[in-house]
Amino acid sequence: MERRAAPVRVGFIGLGVMGGPMALRLAAAGTPLVVWNRTPHRAEPLRAAGAEIAGDAAEVFARAEVVLLMLADEPAVDTVLGRGTPELAARVAGRTVVHMGTTSPDYSAALETDVRAAGGRYVEAPVSGSRVPAEQGRLVAMLAGETAAVETVRPLLAPMCRETFTCGAAPGALLMKLSVNLFLITLVTGLTEAFHFAERQGLDPRLFLDVLDAGPMASPVSRMKAPKLRERDFAVQAAALDVLKNNRLVAEAARKARLASPLLDVCHALFEETVSQGHGAEDMIAVLRAIEARTESAA
Repeated sequence: MERRAAPVRVGFIGLGVMGGPMALRLAAAGTPLVVWNRTPHRAEPLRAAGAEIAGDAAEVFARAEVVLLMLADEPAVDTVLGRGTPELAARVAGRTVVHMGTTSPDYSAALETDVRAAGGRYVEAPVSGSRVPAEQGRLVAMLAGETAAVETVRPLLAPMCRETFTCGAAPGALLMKLSVNLFLITLVTGLTEAFHFAERQGLDPRLFLDVLDAGPMASPVSRMKAPKLRERDFAVQAAALDVLKNNRLVAEAARKARLASPLLDVCHALFEETVSQGHGAEDMIAVLRAIEARTESAA
């Protein structure tokens, strides 16, 4: 009788707006899971779902074969890995590190070099989608790295992702994610400006959104964001501050490649204004506030 391989023990670090629901999907699917978050109370729903809670990041690496990182920025990733210290090798040797956040492609390429030099394997796996798709297990993952490492990681993502795409060597996945984000940022900003235009022209906002929804421009994104615009519901799905960070990453990559990005540059300015007005923790449709402010200043 053939023996079945033991399930891979997975670690998950970073239980924020996206990471929390993603880890819950893994726990609900029965994945052997150990988690840690810098703010301990965010781990409590995972404890209730059957995950083990580690005392610190080092303990996650000690107890898991594959460690998923869903962290806010590059310094957070470096800190969790102990990068630049002997702790890096102690944590990653013999393990697969999966970088699921959005950082610069250059940073990820350098991180892969360091992880592999320390005896670990490395996979980029940024995801497309916001909090609701994360809760529903409908994210889209882009994977890059050595083939064997990618093939180890791909099935582990199934509870969180409806599709996964292999994007070659790192940083191919992050470049793909930035390309997708460029479209998302300009799409939602365009929807928000159109809503503002219709509303200020005296049109019924509900009727405008119904007409939009019935036509060829409707999309899952418009159907998610339109009700929030109508109700002025700024509860976060994808925070304006995170969108600004992503906008900057795309702009930096464009400048490095000497590419024009005129629509993105306009959005960049609008999201900077949104954040400077104190709305960075609100959903990305809070760009409406910056557009409204421009209208008022022009009156």
